[in-house]
Amino acid sequence: MSATLLLTVGLAVLIGVSLGLLGGGGSILAVPLLVYVAGLPAKEAIATSLLVVGATSAVGVLPHARAHRVRWRTGLVFGLAGMTGAYAGGRLAAFVPAAVLLTGFAVMMLATAVAMIRGRRSAEGRPVPHELPVFRVILDGIVVGLVTGLVGAGGGFLVVPALALLGGLPMPVAVGTSLVVIAMKSFAGLAGYLSSVSVNWGLALAVTAAAVVGSVLGGRFAGKIPADLLRQAFGWFVVVMGVFVLAQQLPPRMGLGLVALAAVAAAGTVTVAVARRRRREQHSGQQRLGRPVREHAGTGVER
Repeated sequence: MSATLLLTVGLAVLIGVSLGLLGGGGSILAVPLLVYVAGLPAKEAIATSLLVVGATSAVGVLPHARAHRVRWRTGLVFGLAGMTGAYAGGRLAAFVPAAVLLTGFAVMMLATAVAMIRGRRSAEGRPVPHELPVFRVILDGIVVGLVTGLVGAGGGFLVVPALALLGGLPMPVAVGTSLVVIAMKSFAGLAGYLSSVSVNWGLALAVTAAAVVGSVLGGRFAGKIPADLLRQAFGWFVVVMGVFVLAQQLPPRMGLGLVALAAVAAAGTVTVAVARRRRREQHSGQQRLGRPVREHAGTGVER
């Protein structure tokens, strides 16, 4: 076994850890790993990542199902719609240049990172729909599936919020149900890619096995690490990876400019995050002391 294969399989454990801990993020790690470490062509890497993430998600859903954290009807409706979009995206990818696919993947990475760093707003106080908005779920499933089939990304971090908002699912149930959806549309996207791309099955199975082991490890640590700290740390890691992938697809000068711009944006985001944290701490301290909290226009304390 070559050193490159050993490194690829070792790092693949992180794909499963991400899925086990966060309910998503597998494809965000899988595609760069397969392209820049394993040395696969972009389209083969995307196809392989769909297999890895699909299989790992299918295994990861089992403990959620045993704990009754899967809404099967919602997951199957969303998943079947996602499969349609993912298969179409996989077939369409044959006509899209590899550089365009990697650029789209990098943009998806950055969008995912921003969503992770900002965090999800609390759903408390929001009305929960009594009936599942089937049309909206199908439409969102097709769109999310199309993105997944094309660039191999857009899994849990798009599916979980959609299930929570459209289906009115509690967050733990949305995470468990999302794994059903991710598995279904990943396999459909892979089927679309196989019409034009060949897969190194030996490498794919080795990476998949390592990711499954990682998902078991991630599941054991879930709940033992502060969720906000874990999510934001992973978000910044994805920012770095996204900028790197995007810079690789641009001319050298533009790539350096992008890195500089990303550094400035990161510094600004950190400054804003620190300021917001201080306001929240001040707000909490005043509430404990029983003092009224004054909110100024445009700078109200976030919920």
